[in-house]
Amino acid sequence: MTTATRPVPGTDTSGPASPYQSYVYAYPHKTAYRKLPDRPRLDALWDAEPKDALSLYLHIPFCEVRCGFCNLFTRIGAPDGLTGAYLDALERQASAVREALGEREPVRFATAAFGGGTPTFLTAAELERLCDIAEHRMGADLRAVPLSVEASPATATADRLGVLAARGTTRLSLGVQSFDDTEARAAVRPQRRADVEAALARVRDAGIPVLNIDLIYGIDGQTERSWLRSLDAALAWHPEELYLYPLYIRPLTGLGRRAGGTDPAWDAQRLRLYRLGRDHLLAHGYEQQSMRMFRRTDAPPQGADDYACQTDGMIGLGCGARSYTAALHYSFDYAVGMHEIRGIIDDYVSRPAADFAHAEYGRRIDADEARRRHLLQSLLQAEGLRTDDYRARFDGRTPADDFGAELSRFAARGWLAGDGTDSTVLRLTPEGLAHSDAIGPELFSPAVRAAMAAYERK
Repeated sequence: MTTATRPVPGTDTSGPASPYQSYVYAYPHKTAYRKLPDRPRLDALWDAEPKDALSLYLHIPFCEVRCGFCNLFTRIGAPDGLTGAYLDALERQASAVREALGEREPVRFATAAFGGGTPTFLTAAELERLCDIAEHRMGADLRAVPLSVEASPATATADRLGVLAARGTTRLSLGVQSFDDTEARAAVRPQRRADVEAALARVRDAGIPVLNIDLIYGIDGQTERSWLRSLDAALAWHPEELYLYPLYIRPLTGLGRRAGGTDPAWDAQRLRLYRLGRDHLLAHGYEQQSMRMFRRTDAPPQGADDYACQTDGMIGLGCGARSYTAALHYSFDYAVGMHEIRGIIDDYVSRPAADFAHAEYGRRIDADEARRRHLLQSLLQAEGLRTDDYRARFDGRTPADDFGAELSRFAARGWLAGDGTDSTVLRLTPEGLAHSDAIGPELFSPAVRAAMAAYERK
């Protein structure tokens, strides 16, 4: 659930037509990336970057099935030998990237994550190799930093979980989406509740400290009663985290074939279910971290104290991963359609090591975009944005200096506490958090908005 599928909103103070414009998990989105004609060398890009608190992300673009709502960069299944060839390419890329980071100053990773796709699509032996690439090729100490891994119920087997636990995984995110078999079928996610419960038992048996369960609201046929049943089924496992996602229907997905225009009744249903789920979790000892994320108040800490996702660099390995420097965000080509994804993966696994020493697709980040990114990624968190931190990062400027008109609109709609001019912390109200998927896109720059609108979806 990651890509904008409707035009980003305008600037009227009455608010956008729908509270569900797009989930802004990263800015700018890959649909704003373009081919880089100069193919800049990674050693030049990273030469002046701080390297003492990097984030490492390894992407595995395979799933056993593709859910009806999914537009992630992933392919269904893998022919014999493809996962091994993919790990070969990942190792070549890791070697090239680590060399590009240089030896002039120490390289330290503060966080690590395996995502996809479904990383646990790999066998236990292949997961061992994936960890070896992160540790031996990149130099990440997986047992000393937070390591988050995504999994599905069908692939969360005891042998795979045993490998992940032994290699230092601190967080396992399980994509359940619904404990109701009928709702799972409606979301084109074939699974049985009994299998989901068995997978959750295996995760708990593995002893991974933090269990996250993903749930979706807004599924066809879902009611307030069935939504509460799914929430209570999840709460029975005492997960340290719960993510509540609104259903999106996007082009080139299974459900997207039935996509229509804006549906005010569906918007109202999703808002109603969101509020019901939020209040239910708050009443059961969870704190809200963002529109989607809820964390148990007694859960163990998860995250490095000295790492800030808004500003620190990210190294992404794999053909669906992105990397961040201060001046450039880059990745490989992006697609949603199955045929195009297969072609990109086939191209990736055939590349020699020298190819991985360059950035090929990306977007330059100027000072304005850097400020927007910081504002977006801070404001959409429940704790908000500290204005003194903003001043320190951006030459004494305040958020109101740069985004006064937008902040005033949010305040007028009741989405922002105060007007943003003299607050020490800019924080969304509960209704503001509920409308995060409208607030985020409204802060996109005109250039990014135009690039996303011009992107040819494939």
